[in-house]
Amino acid sequence: MAVSSCVAPAAKMAGAPRPIALPAAPVAVTPQVARTGPKAPANIRPELFQRAVAALDRHASRVATHDRIAIADFAQPSYRPRLHLVNLGTGECESFLVAHGIGSDPSHTGLLQRFSNEPNSEASCEGAFLTADYYVGKHGESQRLLGLDPTNNNAFDRAIVVHSAWYSNADMIAQHGKLGRSQGCFAVGERELAKVFERLGPGRMIYSAKV
Repeated sequence: MAVSSCVAPAAKMAGAPRPIALPAAPVAVTPQVARTGPKAPANIRPELFQRAVAALDRHASRVATHDRIAIADFAQPSYRPRLHLVNLGTGECESFLVAHGIGSDPSHTGLLQRFSNEPNSEASCEGAFLTADYYVGKHGESQRLLGLDPTNNNAFDRAIVVHSAWYSNADMIAQHGKLGRSQGCFAVGERELAKVFERLGPGRMIYSAKV
């Protein structure tokens, strides 16, 4: 099954301003959202949720807004909604389909086999990401990400972003039993992108893992 590239051409990216790491939240109690240990929503495995909250606490000085986080559970197959947007104050959680990279699943099994931070790997990478600015590129409206960990610190240079794609629409599951693959980006369904952007926004964290 053919897939679309999520890597914006260098010419298109070059003219856009490079996002700047956002400052820490000015209110000292904000990081306590992480430290007080909110309970895992019912559809997120507790160990994964705890790791995501610990990552938010660890990167508190770079993540400006701590009210919501996104957790990509790449231990789950692509036919399941595995991008979870969690309100840490209320425990409310919304889940969306999201594709993984070609390089993470070369045989297209629908399961992520491996992560990679290497350029040109076309693979998803693991760790904590800071959501940055929006732009319009090859895949329409997109959001840049900054990798905060050694396992994903090439994310900006690799143009790992959040965007929508036809191969992440729900009808792909009815036809093929799985989503298509990106080149490492968090590709969500075309009808879901606006909601994801609205819930997540800039200055928040996405945590990607296979636990």
